[in-house]
Formats: sequence, structure tokens, C-alpha cells
Amino acid sequence: MYVGRFVVVAPGIGGYRVSSRSFPNRRVSRRDGTLTVGPTPDAPETDNPYVSYNCARAVESPTGEPLAALGNGSHVDPIAEKLERGYPARDALASTLLALDFEKDDYDTPRVAGVVGADAAVIGTVRRDALLVEAVDEPTVVATYETDSPEPYDLTATDAESVATELLEADLEHPVCAAGATVDDDGVSLAFDNGED
Repeated sequence: MYVGRFVVVAPGIGGYRVSSRSFPNRRVSRRDGTLTVGPTPDAPETDNPYVSYNCARAVESPTGEPLAALGNGSHVDPIAEKLERGYPARDALASTLLALDFEKDDYDTPRVAGVVGADAAVIGTVRRDALLVEAVDEPTVVATYETDSPEPYDLTATDAESVATELLEADLEHPVCAAGATVDDDGVSLAFDNGED
């Protein structure tokens, strides 16, 4: 089954995977407290604005709470910035997804996102016909296609690196790269898996 890009979050843990038929030549790279999806050196040139973006960011709220923001596009940055200014996770997700709306591409691709704290998690999506934002207690997934409403996900990984690998190796079509995040009182850990790299 092809579900496209997807986010999985639960309290303390989360991840994001790129699955792509159109732009498979991408990988995740690390810069400071941010993971970025971008083209590989051998990728064909494209002017598609949805190919490169920050997919995971470690942030700290004004109260010192460590949080991770994850998602499939440019909405990750404003979500993270709102969290840094003290917005509750639900409000940061809902207001950003509502403002940016679904991607204006040939498929009206939904935006998917999640916020992970040590003891809480929120997942959301905006698609052509709905804006959905939910607090979750157990691993929950939302994807750009097929699974475009939050539903339970069987995540067994317990650290950021194994989350990335587990999502990349999930039995879903066209895997490209993946990111993982864990959050505890000591902070945020981010990791990624680019497959053969």
C-alpha cells in the first residue's frame, strides 16, 4: 500500500517517513537541532517547492519543556516557532495547519504533523475536506494518502534511531528516508535513517 509521507507520535516518541513515487532521490541531513529532507547530489533538478523542508525540530517551550515538532513540509518551522513562544501543542498545530492549508500541488497533498513532549503528544493533518488535530496517548499515525485520519500504529521502537529505522523498514511502498525523535525530561534526541547511505 502507498500512503505517501507519514508521521507517528506518542508521548515521548515520534517519527516521520518520506515515501515517494515522484521524488525518491532524497535524504535526511542534520543541522543543529533540526533534521532536513532534501535532494541527494544526483537528484534531478526540480522547482517543486515541496521537495525540501525541515521534517523534525527540537524545541524548548518558555517553561523549559523539551518538545519535538515533526511533519512533511514547511509547516514544521512555524509549528516549532509557536511552541517556542509558548503556544500549547494543540494550538500550534491547529493554527499553523489552518493557515498553510493542504499543499497546492496536483494531488492536493495533505499536510501531516505531530508534536511530542515527554508525557504528551498531539497529531494533526489538514486536507482538502478537513482539519484534524488530536491529543494521543498511544502511537498514532496520519499519512498523506489512504491513512489520512489519525489511527493507531504498532510502533515498537524505544529510541530515536530505532524509530527512524522501524518506519523506513515498515511494509509500505516506496520508502525513501525517515527521521525519529524521543523526548524526555533531559531533552530531545533526533536521528535519521537514509537506507543504504
